Amino acid sequence: MSDSGMKPVSDLVGLSPGVRGQLTRALALGALGGAAGVAGYVCVAMAVGELFAAQPSGSALAWWVSFALVGLVVSFGSRWLAEQVAHHASFELEVVLRRRLADALAKMPLGVVQRLGSGRIKKVMQDDVAALHNVVADAMPFFGAVAAQPIAALIALGIVQWKLLIVVLLVVPVAMVSFSLMARDYTTQRAKYNDANENVNAAVVEFVQGMPVVRTFDDGRTSFRRFSDSVDAFTEAIGAWTATSRTASVFNKLVIVPLPTLLVIAAAGVPMLALDWITAPELLLGLLIGAMPIEAISPLMHLTNYVNDSKAGAVRIGELLAIPPLPEPASPRVPSDSSVSLRGVTFSYSTDRGAPVLSDVDIEIPAGTVCALVGPSGSGKSTVARLIPRFYDVDEGSVRVGGVDVRDMRSEVLLQHVALVFQDPFLIEGTIAENIRLGRPGATDAEVEAAARAAAAHDFIVTELQDGYDSQVGERGGRLSGGQRQRITIARAILSDAQIVVLDEATAFTDPESEAAIQDAIARLTKGRTVLVIAHRLSTVVDVDRIVVLDNGKVVERGKHPDLVAANGRYAALWARHEQASTWGLVGNRAEDLLAGSSDKKDVKL
Repeated sequence: MSDSGMKPVSDLVGLSPGVRGQLTRALALGALGGAAGVAGYVCVAMAVGELFAAQPSGSALAWWVSFALVGLVVSFGSRWLAEQVAHHASFELEVVLRRRLADALAKMPLGVVQRLGSGRIKKVMQDDVAALHNVVADAMPFFGAVAAQPIAALIALGIVQWKLLIVVLLVVPVAMVSFSLMARDYTTQRAKYNDANENVNAAVVEFVQGMPVVRTFDDGRTSFRRFSDSVDAFTEAIGAWTATSRTASVFNKLVIVPLPTLLVIAAAGVPMLALDWITAPELLLGLLIGAMPIEAISPLMHLTNYVNDSKAGAVRIGELLAIPPLPEPASPRVPSDSSVSLRGVTFSYSTDRGAPVLSDVDIEIPAGTVCALVGPSGSGKSTVARLIPRFYDVDEGSVRVGGVDVRDMRSEVLLQHVALVFQDPFLIEGTIAENIRLGRPGATDAEVEAAARAAAAHDFIVTELQDGYDSQVGERGGRLSGGQRQRITIARAILSDAQIVVLDEATAFTDPESEAAIQDAIARLTKGRTVLVIAHRLSTVVDVDRIVVLDNGKVVERGKHPDLVAANGRYAALWARHEQASTWGLVGNRAEDLLAGSSDKKDVKL
């Protein structure tokens, strides 16, 4: 365990000065426990020697026994206290690290979070932090004890009987060879293990979140394939790692145990005793503490495994914490109104290897107006919506709110001016009230209820949910219908009182009854505000102030609905397809044939 090997762990421990101080105390207490244990055994040997002396002294025997008891009590007490201090420090470090990680994730660009993936983030925040807990909670008391105890044992042997010290030292090199074999960090196997572990985590999250689809379309063979393949790969990674250390493990079991060392001491000590080179108490002392330097190697190997696990985890934690957040301005500015503009915006996701998603996009949305973005899938509509609240920074050009570049505004100020309602509503696990209150954490119960009423959510909250506003929504809002979840997110947006509203087809997947309620709620939400709506159904945006048509990341048309239809361009083609699609229907009993791929479509009404 070199200093460089421990550096990633030390760097993270340094995030909490209180933890570092506690670990120093745990290390000292562990060392005291190890040394006191050796002192106790020395006193036991001295007491036995006094007991079998030609003229034993009762008072000397009593003193040796007393000293032995004190040493052993101090040893056990110090080790117990060291473990308590270290465990307290480890839990404190877990809290510090998870808070740091959550804060870092909240501030880093959303694109980076998506690129990392849920499996990796979960592994870092859960497994890697837990591995660091192990090294902090268990390693420090161990290290103090296993470092001090063998040193104290060798010193005691050297003082009492140097001949037995030489015997023990002859065994140490063999034990150290075994230790070096077992302590090796198999970097390649460890990396494969970590990758396989991340894939298992991602597969579990995917499997649970996609359970409705899995149960609906399961053919009995494929639903578990991705998960089972990930588990198989994980098992293979563990097997490969275990195979590389199997020989060293067998050698370790034969060498680094007390019995071989005790046999060596006995084999050398008995003839020495017969030749009067040593005394019986000295031989007893050799048998009591001579195996300690070898015996300490086994927990030291476990300690090394803890360190290797935590070192790899600490590196990943450090990498995540080192990802730079979205930069905040040194001299922040405040928007003058609720206008929105994109000027010469070019943007690409890093995962696209530089391929631009948006190219030289110009969009102007005056304060208090409604602008609709339309275009085919993949044209960049949702990307524009996410650039406004600065989920990402543009590569070229600027995004402005109220005449101010969003990069010149503090993030919290920007998000106070922008409310977002996406087609896939997201709720945190908690109560209805808690989810609405995300829009303004300090809102009163009356304000929460008023927002719910405005979002057409109050009635179903008080009549359909047993606990009303205190009802639990479940993971990702799973206890509510899609329309109910959407109305909760609209209530959240209303409560925020943001003057700019971004709607990403908020009624795309709702039933007609819910859609009518949601449309009424959206009308109240957007009244008097600047609105950018991502439109997939063109009939919902025919009356907006301005329509911007995107295609392949570029603005190809802009204007009002009648003018764009008359221009007979890209929008007119989209509108024609929309009108065709609106007349689709299945009649008679031919729907099953059509879904089965029948080429006879005479019963399909267009």
